[in-house]
Amino acid sequence: MELAAIFMLLTLVIMMVIGMPITWSLGGAIIMALMIDQDLSLALITQKMFSGCDNFSMLALPAFFLAGDIMAKGGLSRRLVAFADTLVGWISGGISLVSIVACTFFAAISGSSVATTAAIGGLMYPEMVKRGYPKDYSAAVQAIGGTLGIVIPPSTVFVIYGNITNTSVAKLLMAGVIPGVICGIALCVWAYIKARRENFPRSAEGFSFLRFLKSFKSAVWALLMPIVILGGIYAGIFTPTESAVVAVFYGFFVCLGIYRELSGKDTWEIICQSSITTANIMFLVVTAQMFGYLLTYYRIPIYVTEAFMAIASSPAVFMMLIVVLLTICGMFIEVGATNLILGPILAPIAIQFGIDPVHFGLVFVFLLAMGQATPPFGTTLFVACGISKEPVARVSRMILPFVIVELLCAILFAYVPSLSTFLGEFMS
Repeated sequence: MELAAIFMLLTLVIMMVIGMPITWSLGGAIIMALMIDQDLSLALITQKMFSGCDNFSMLALPAFFLAGDIMAKGGLSRRLVAFADTLVGWISGGISLVSIVACTFFAAISGSSVATTAAIGGLMYPEMVKRGYPKDYSAAVQAIGGTLGIVIPPSTVFVIYGNITNTSVAKLLMAGVIPGVICGIALCVWAYIKARRENFPRSAEGFSFLRFLKSFKSAVWALLMPIVILGGIYAGIFTPTESAVVAVFYGFFVCLGIYRELSGKDTWEIICQSSITTANIMFLVVTAQMFGYLLTYYRIPIYVTEAFMAIASSPAVFMMLIVVLLTICGMFIEVGATNLILGPILAPIAIQFGIDPVHFGLVFVFLLAMGQATPPFGTTLFVACGISKEPVARVSRMILPFVIVELLCAILFAYVPSLSTFLGEFMS
């Protein structure tokens, strides 16, 4: 390995360890490599950053961010919670199930784990505490439910992963549907077992079909959004990028024309916030693409591939190594960093082992999602602790059984490829 590559990687690690944002860590590593390697020009940075932005499919990111913010602030979360309550609120430990089910629905709208935890957690945490649930457990439920935000489509993480690994974004989005639903059910099963074991309170009201119909009528426009997006993609009406724009217009139509809960001031604030989020993400993406170019230039993926080939004797062993590696990474590294750094390295290795790229992408992103709730540095864990004002250590103890459930789901998805590829192949 060349001296410039060694210093590039050391700079990245050191800057991340001292707490620098991932964007600046990547940028510092790039500049270090270009300063040492006399064969590369500093002009290469601007050229690669421009080519990274000049990508039609990346236009989906600002549109999905805007659509998610519109639906999040336009009265969707309250309606989805009410609908989930009519579905499972009457079961033992029902209010915790409501949180998870509502997060599953909201994930299919926002495309963001942090947004899902913040929106649903802000409503459900006070309600769980009010009904007598322990504060630390109530916070843990919000954190784990939010992880589904980047698994169930639309998912901005799938869009980014697909672009940096040259994997079909449309198939990746569809790949998240079945695993996302399975994981949501598995989390509900554990919450039910926990509620029965601890004798948590349950709703005095039984199931009411009339109440279900009323809540469904109120939430139906929100529930239709993922169907419109995915149905339009696979019917050939629009591309994944165009579907993001359709989602924006659909969101405005529902929240302004039907729910009428967005004012002109709210709309302007949503546009400003989405613009800031887009700028931050795009800066991160183009920096990571330049870093990925240098990784390839210095043949680092080849060295990593050879190391994996020496350790992993089969695709099954390789997938288990990936589960272990990404579980550890999720404990310490933010989702965006893991996605942008390891995605371009590991995806080609998976292809070398004969693993379907869509299947591998689903497992990769699902493990990233799990990492958001994994102590000690999970992002949804921190958001839930911020909402609840509970110490991270106490919430971490309560969330560990849920993380184990998600880990078991990850292993299932890793060794049953059809769960992630079936819908994409069927719709094709």
